[in-house]
Amino acid sequence: MTTPSDVRALAGELSLAVVRLTRHLRGRRADAQISLTQLSALATLARDGAMTPGALAGKERVQPPSMTRVIASLSDLDLVQRRPHPTDGRQIIVSLSPAGRALIADETHAREAWMTEQLAGLEPDQLAVLDQAVAIMNQIVAESE
Repeated sequence: MTTPSDVRALAGELSLAVVRLTRHLRGRRADAQISLTQLSALATLARDGAMTPGALAGKERVQPPSMTRVIASLSDLDLVQRRPHPTDGRQIIVSLSPAGRALIADETHAREAWMTEQLAGLEPDQLAVLDQAVAIMNQIVAESE
């Protein structure tokens, strides 16, 4: 795995595998009440805490007007709460509501239950390889942000 073409081939295979795995994880959401974009915004708020819409847009890599629409839709569903910014009267702070926290917990549980079931059939050495792969994938993502 030393030539550029070997690395390029691995990149293609890994990308396809991630897409396929993502498709399976999305399948756990058959009766989901929100879109993946909305879910991603909720997950970011759950992970990183309350923030301004601009900060959330930056973390989600979308334009602020798009995030404003996402926040409005989540607010209409009572999944987020909006409150005035403590020092900037032109801003608001967005945070998860109790219903938003419950939805994130349900989504997480459904994905983890399916993934746990899949991993249970693997050998210990396969699990160790996946553990290393997760660390490497997290490193790749962290370095690109």
